[in-house]
Order: sequence, then structure tokens, then C-alpha cells
Amino acid sequence: MVATGFVPPPYPYERLDALKRLADALPGGVVDCSIGTPCDPVPRVAADAAAGAITASMGYPASAGSPALREAGAAWINRRFGVDIESGAVGACVGTKELVATLPHLLHLRDPHRDTVLYPAVAYPTYEMGATLAGLRGVPVALDAGWHLDLSSISEQDAKRALVLWCNEPGNPTSAVADDAYFASVVAWAQRHRIVVASDECYAEFAPDPTSILRSGRDGVLAVHSLSKRSNMAGMRIGFFAGDADLVEYLVETRKHAGLMAPTPVQHAAVAALGDDEHVAEQRARYEERRTLVAKRLEDAGLVHDGGPCSFYLWLRDEAGADDGWEIAARLAHEAGLLASPGDLYGAAGADHVRLALVQPLERLQLAIDRLDGKGRR
Repeated sequence: MVATGFVPPPYPYERLDALKRLADALPGGVVDCSIGTPCDPVPRVAADAAAGAITASMGYPASAGSPALREAGAAWINRRFGVDIESGAVGACVGTKELVATLPHLLHLRDPHRDTVLYPAVAYPTYEMGATLAGLRGVPVALDAGWHLDLSSISEQDAKRALVLWCNEPGNPTSAVADDAYFASVVAWAQRHRIVVASDECYAEFAPDPTSILRSGRDGVLAVHSLSKRSNMAGMRIGFFAGDADLVEYLVETRKHAGLMAPTPVQHAAVAALGDDEHVAEQRARYEERRTLVAKRLEDAGLVHDGGPCSFYLWLRDEAGADDGWEIAARLAHEAGLLASPGDLYGAAGADHVRLALVQPLERLQLAIDRLDGKGRR
């Protein structure tokens, strides 16, 4: 029997295979900055904690996160953002992508009268996919000139139907960084319309002045955090959500039934990593050094970053406006062996940009820049 329902679209980054082959043909191979996969080491404190916990991992881990993990998340939020939150208002997830993809479904079970997921028009594709997988409407929200949500663009009809509003600051792919006034306006709007606001803050450590939506309120508010970028633990799949205590409790209790559990060694690693700020400062310095090197050279080549100051990504366009994202990506692959993500992978409104993830070591980025200068090609 032929299925007539949902057919999964191609995974966005698989569309880059031809460009990857083109870039990989250059001496030294491809310098892959298309996916934000950390290439720097897992901090020793986390690796040691994971290794030490393996022999004590015979039982099932807590789906909500161990008491130690929930306490570590709450302590980090307090230390980093000055927000006093109880550990019971923190819940673990198996990497935040899993939470992004499943949250609309779980919220719809809680409130079946609403059927719409609002998300930034230029954004991480999983916000829209989470709505699709839940059988809900995904409605992109226009962004203003600073790449922040333009709440005034949301129609009253969509607001009435909205189940959740996704906010992503610092922004992927734009590197936009919000301040407390912006977060306060988002919370006020969402509360006025009785909409859950979920703030994806996975890049907060790489903003010049980190903040969190939790500083603007808790009622109907979730902040989502990850150790994938902060601590280079993408392969361990661990993150957490925090905020409205009733909502967190609902999600914790519901997720237990789905068997969503981070492994015990991973939870131990997360506790250790959240308690250590030294490795984060070192990682932050790495990204800032890479950003300084690459942004200046690409600007000399006519590609300007017009996103925000988060140091994890560059959001680039052709200064002359002649090329779209795919043309820019093809040029970088051909001339520099540098693989970037065309902006339409993040929504049609990003079609004239490319996103460059500054995850490669400095020497690999230097290789790509030298090729762009003509120094590294034969």
C-alpha cells in the first residue's frame, strides 16, 4: 500500500553534498563551516565525570534529570543571569533539538484548542518541523531590521490560535542578540495572548552581554539551554529547559512516558560542565579569535556580516547585492574550499545570505582564507 500522508523532506544540509564535493577537491580538503558541529575538545572535567559514572550506570536514569543535574542547571542560571530559580523548575532533555521537535505535540495535548506554532521567519528549521510533526500549523513571524521578532506583524487570528511562540536569542543563523527590554516585550505580548513563549538560548554564552528571557518573567515562559555549544558536548546529547514551574512539571511528567532520558554518564558530565566556567571562557575566546580573522578577510572579498554580535556564526551577504546565498556558497566552495550554508535553509527571507559556523580550528580557517587570497591553490 502506498502511503499518502507525511513524506519527510530532504534533510536541509544534505542539499549541500555537491558543494561539499567541490570544496573537498581543493588541496587540503573541505573546511566545513556549514553545520554548527563543535570541533573543539570536550572539557576534561566533563569527560572525567562521564568516565567515572559508567560503572554506576546499570539502572535507568531519571527522565527529569538527576537531582544533581537539575540543581546544577538552576545554579548556573542563577550565576550566569542573576535569576533565582528552584531546581524543580528545571527539566533535562536529550539534546535541545529533541525538545524543539517534540514540544508542540506535548503542548497541543495540554491545550488542544490551539493549533499554531509561531517561529522566526529566518530560523533553525526544527521550529517549523516540530509543528509539522505535531500536525499543527507553522507560521513564520517576520523579523525587524535587527533580526528580532516583529511582534506587530502577527495577525490577531494567528495570535488567537497560537500554542507557542519560539524566540531564538542569540539567533541562529543571524547571530542577533537580544537585551532585557526586548525579552520583556516578548513576554508581555505572549502573556497578553495566553501563549507559551519558548526561548531557545543555546548560544547565550557567546553573546557580549548574556541575558535570558527568565529575567523578564516565568508565567508561561520556558528557557531552553544546551551544553552542545557551551561545552562542546554535542555528541553527548544533553540540555535542559527551565521556567514556569507548572509547565516544567507537566513536561517532565509527560516526557517520562515517552522514555526520553539522557544516559547516566552524560548527566554526570553535564553536572561537571555546568559547574565549571573556565572552559567556557576558553571556548568563547576561540570563537572571538576566529570571528575576527574570518570576518575581516571575507569583508575584503565583498562579503559582509550584517547580523548580530554573537561570536558563533557569521551571517553574510554579497556587499554588492549581486549574488544570492547559493551563489555565495558556490563561490566560497570553489575558491576557498569553504562550505557555508545558503540562507534559504533557514527560511525564504534569508535567501540572500549564507551562514558560516565558526567551528573549525583557526589553522583550517586560515587555510580557507589563504585559498581565497590565491595563496593556497595550485
